[in-house]
Amino acid sequence: MLKHVARQIIYILLLWPIFGFGQGSLEPEKDSLEGKYIIVKGDSIPRKAIDLEEVMILHKLKFDDKLARRRYLILRRKTIKVFPYAKLAAERLETLTQRLADIENKREKKRYTKIIQKYIEEEFTEELKNLTKTEGQILVKLIHRQTGVTTFDLVKDLRSGWRAFWYNSTANVFNISLKETFDPENDKEDYLIEDILQRNFQNGTLEYQKSALEFDFYELTNKWLANK
Repeated sequence: MLKHVARQIIYILLLWPIFGFGQGSLEPEKDSLEGKYIIVKGDSIPRKAIDLEEVMILHKLKFDDKLARRRYLILRRKTIKVFPYAKLAAERLETLTQRLADIENKREKKRYTKIIQKYIEEEFTEELKNLTKTEGQILVKLIHRQTGVTTFDLVKDLRSGWRAFWYNSTANVFNISLKETFDPENDKEDYLIEDILQRNFQNGTLEYQKSALEFDFYELTNKWLANK
């Protein structure tokens, strides 16, 4: 299916004069004690090197058959569709958490939480209604990836425990569990979702957002390739 991929992250350091880097040119300046420096226009601090962004080397995709390829492409389409909702949910949760930390009055905290709840519901309800069962389940997993908290617990924290139970029971009717977690180490589909995310972060289709969960993508890749 997929070939073994070496675990590595490339850091590129530029130690020689370069022109046309970014928005300004770079010029070498010799120092009698420390050797050559790079001067970036607009920056008064001389540098000996320029640190570029971390680049992830991804393995070449290969499939056992047309069916496996088709399943991956379907999963890719659904993942790309719902990831922006999970990303925004993480951003809203971070904003809510930071804001609540600054509010001491319990009544004000409750009032602000309701405002956020109403905003999220009005913003997403209609669009989320159009998701398929599998898209809804992928979204639940991605919300866990981006927030570190299950959708069930998020609802429980923002609402009541009974409302979380009710939402989960309703979701189960449609074969969606709000308690579902994102577990690429033990779930092959979750690993493929992570693979899809990394590729689409890199090509710019999706806007990058760091996972709230800790895992090593290269180690996961090696594991699943070995268990092929």
